Amino acid sequence: MNIYTTPGIVTITCHKRTMLYLEQEVKELGFDPIETFVTGVKLKATVNECIRLNLNLRCASQVLYSLQSFEARNADDVYNCLLHYPWENILPDGGYFSITSNVSNDSINNSMYANLRVKDAIIDRLREKKGTRPATGSALTGAVIHLFWKEENAEVFIDTSGDSLARHGYRKIPGQAPMLESLAAATIYASRWDRVSPFVNPMCGSGTIAIEAAMIATNRRPGLFRTNYAFMHLQGYDEQVYFQEDARLEEQIKEIPGLRIIATDYSAKAIENARKNAVAAGVANLIEFAVCDFAATEVPPNVPGIFYVNPEYGERLGEIAELEKTYGRIGDFMKQKCGGYFGYVFTGNLELAKKIGLKATRRIEFYTSIIDCRLLEYELYSGTRSESKVAASPLTIKGSGG
Repeated sequence: MNIYTTPGIVTITCHKRTMLYLEQEVKELGFDPIETFVTGVKLKATVNECIRLNLNLRCASQVLYSLQSFEARNADDVYNCLLHYPWENILPDGGYFSITSNVSNDSINNSMYANLRVKDAIIDRLREKKGTRPATGSALTGAVIHLFWKEENAEVFIDTSGDSLARHGYRKIPGQAPMLESLAAATIYASRWDRVSPFVNPMCGSGTIAIEAAMIATNRRPGLFRTNYAFMHLQGYDEQVYFQEDARLEEQIKEIPGLRIIATDYSAKAIENARKNAVAAGVANLIEFAVCDFAATEVPPNVPGIFYVNPEYGERLGEIAELEKTYGRIGDFMKQKCGGYFGYVFTGNLELAKKIGLKATRRIEFYTSIIDCRLLEYELYSGTRSESKVAASPLTIKGSGG
């Protein structure tokens, strides 16, 4: 079986509460999901088609191609089953591979032991069939085999991604408490931004939100910033397929005349870092950076647009008291300066959010790390607001498809 040309069940994973946006991306790329679940999407695809998914998806973490499902009561069952799988048809001679896993079984106290038994089975099989022993390690720089094992149900996959797709590869200087790139993209997809109107992002920090907005508007994909994936290290890999998909990334970039993305921060160092990240992402010329208090941020008047801010959440009492004032000032700024816009506040502190003093029209659930967060939407009315210019539903990823 040639996995590159044989359709199989593919599971694309994502962080909790981003599945809806991943599903939309998958559909925009021309795939038809057969199942969705809390942290992912399933579809049928070849590994060659997984190349396109890896290069284009913004909200995904891993793209997993299923090899085999089986029952396993303990780690020895895992070993015995995988010992009989034809790994000599999957892994090249003299290659390097890694094992990852998601394990929940009463017989296992440490998932590393399950990883070890998978590795042992593969190595013993290759020794028997080929007389060779491939190199192994924890770095996800070669082939990656993934074990999902819950209770007595186990499944082994080829992880076609390797390093997580959730990190998009352009952010060289992350700054303090940066938002994960895949999460930033999902929150922008959740907004009502039409990818044409102004996008105003005060408190921009390392620039992730503004950069992702610029990339979404111009259809720049994460694959532009990465040159190594796990799918490149398997038997049957045709680099010409990758080169074709890679070339498409450049071809599908589009220009948006008059696009204004404004990013500000009171920290000159943060703006310096954000500029460097924007240069690495190829969008520095699309973002207007400025050092200022958020309340001095320019908001283009008389046009519908998006105001998006991700303030600190606060951990200590002294911080909370100061942040209450900040959240209050955010509410005042939106009321006074953002008429006709949709305002968005991303926060992990709903008590602080009450200080904004405005009624949210939507409260969209997200997670950042382990913090329960909300993207709060505020419809900021103005006599000059044109309903027709604000884009369609928040789940539409219009114009951002492959």
